Formats: sequence, structure tokens, C-alpha cells
Amino acid sequence: MKINKELFFCFLCLLSVPSQIIASVDDSVVLASKMPKKLSDFGFFSNMQLQVPQEGVLPYDLINPLFTDYADKLRFVYIPEGKSAKYHEDLVFDFPDGSALIKTFAYLNDAADSELEKQLLETRLLIKKGGAWRNISYVWNKEQSEAFLNIAGKTINTSFVAESGDIKKVRYRVPNINQCKECHQSGNEIKPIGPKARNLNQNYKYENISMNQLDRWSDEGWIDSEINYKTMPDWSNASIDLDSRARAYLDINCGHCHIPGGSADTTGLYLNFTEERREHIGIYKKPVAAGRASNNFKFSIKPGAPEESIMPFRMQSRDPGIMMPESGRFLNHDEGVALINKWIKSM
Repeated sequence: MKINKELFFCFLCLLSVPSQIIASVDDSVVLASKMPKKLSDFGFFSNMQLQVPQEGVLPYDLINPLFTDYADKLRFVYIPEGKSAKYHEDLVFDFPDGSALIKTFAYLNDAADSELEKQLLETRLLIKKGGAWRNISYVWNKEQSEAFLNIAGKTINTSFVAESGDIKKVRYRVPNINQCKECHQSGNEIKPIGPKARNLNQNYKYENISMNQLDRWSDEGWIDSEINYKTMPDWSNASIDLDSRARAYLDINCGHCHIPGGSADTTGLYLNFTEERREHIGIYKKPVAAGRASNNFKFSIKPGAPEESIMPFRMQSRDPGIMMPESGRFLNHDEGVALINKWIKSM
């Protein structure tokens, strides 16, 4: 779901709610071997309910976000004072120990005529300690006042207001601690997906100033200001060429697994944006394993024929034994499926 996160955060900053006021980020909690039971113990937010970040914690947004059942995502990053992240052209930044990537999944339902109230669902954390990332989720209570540690996962039956104005029901799934690895594992390591420089290289409205996110990170001393950063095409921008849009969509939604060294490496289907080999992108590529997941189609992508291509077939399936991605969604991403169908049709 597309939302105006900049206006949302500006609105939050104008509000004053006396409860849940947190003093500062507690680095000792961030670096502790045991995760706290409550999200508030980290001190990432000055106001939990309103998701107002603490001083030293910056909100950010991605040019291309991962699809998760049309959920709104409120993203924040924390890097300890005096430390910085290293740039890698085609990878996420190499963050220092003590860093945290914070992402709250919600249905804001913020349209003026919305019949539903805002609902915070979960906040997922990736915390860097001892040179490795650790993943954990915190699920929000019904009162929306606190989020609590969740190891086992949870299903939340809820509803949200779609862009069309219709109310849609969804079985939102909070992953258990091992299911996070389905997307975030590369080799034997847990790694972030979204915050690559090229996926951050856009403006963001911080309180009363709008500026490029990478420039703001540079001003904080977090990254090198002398690098000429690339920019990822926005898959939702219809003015951009179709091939770039489709490849950008597949990169963020599929490329973290379908990449050399990723969890889907053995398929030989590589969907990262920099892959140039036609067969590895899926064009006339035969499936590694035949069966109902292929619907007896011969190729991942049959140019000109999306209706005979495995890729869109699996994207629009909701059968757990067929659907792709395998986790992270209950609903189909109609706009994404339409884009890939149009792309294949144009070949």
C-alpha cells in the first residue's frame, strides 16, 4: 500500500502524548546477548504509540519496498554515535556493531474517510552484534501501547482499507524466528535486504526539511559523502522503461533468494538487478524440478506468453506448495503480477 510517510511523520511530530516517553537508545540493551521482552526497552522511539523515533534514530524509506500483503512499513535505522557504515555497490551497507534496522508493519488506514483505525501489527528488528545480524520480532498488543517479544510466530486476522477504498480481509502472518531466514539468509549469514545505497537514493521529508536520504546519512557521519551513488528505478513509475521496472520489482521481491549464494541458488534462476544472462533471468529457462509448481509449463519465462510462463503462474498462486514468494504474503500483489505479465508479453 502506498502511503505518504513523510506527512505521517510530520503529523506525529506535532502531536504530544505524555505516555510512553522514552529517554534515549540504550546501547547496552541493543548489544546484550539476550533480547528484552518489550520493544520499549531498546529506547528506539521517543513515543511508542505514535512511532516517533528517538534522537539518533532516523526514519527512512525505500524506492522499491518488498511486498507484504499491502502492509504499510515504517522504517528506522540506528547507528551508534561515532560509528559508520561501509558502502558496497550491489549490496546493503556494511553496518557496524550496535546498529539496528527497525521496521514496523502496520495498516495505517489513513484515508480521510477510512472506516478502520490504525493498527500496528509487529516490529521486526535486525541488530548487528559480534559481526553478525540477529533477527527478532515484537508483536503489538491490542491497546497499541507496547510490542512484546515473539519467538514462535503468530497469525493476525485483520482488515485494511485498500487504495480502491474497499475493505480487504487478510491473515497476516508474523514469522517465527526461523522463518525470517527464508528471506534474510545468504549462505550461513543473516543479512538485510532493502537498505542498499541505490534503493535509498531519494528524497525524504524529515520534520521541516526535505533532503536526499544518503545526504542526511552523510551529515550524520554514517556514510562517505564522496561516493557517486547509483539510483534504482522505481518499478511503480510508469514513465520508466518496462524492462527496468520489471527487473527492479523482481530484484527487491525475489532477488534476495534468487541470487548466487542465496537460498534459491540451486534453481539457477537469478533475479537480482545486475544479472545479465537471459537464461538465468528466466528467459527460456527450464525448471530444475517439474511438477505442479510448474503447471507443466516448459519455461520460467516464455517470451510473449505470460499465460504459459512459470514465473507469473507462481506469483499469482496462493497454494503454499506453488506460490512465490513462499512466505511473507497471504494476498496476491495484483500490481506486481500485472507488471510481470506485461513485461513478458512485450518480449
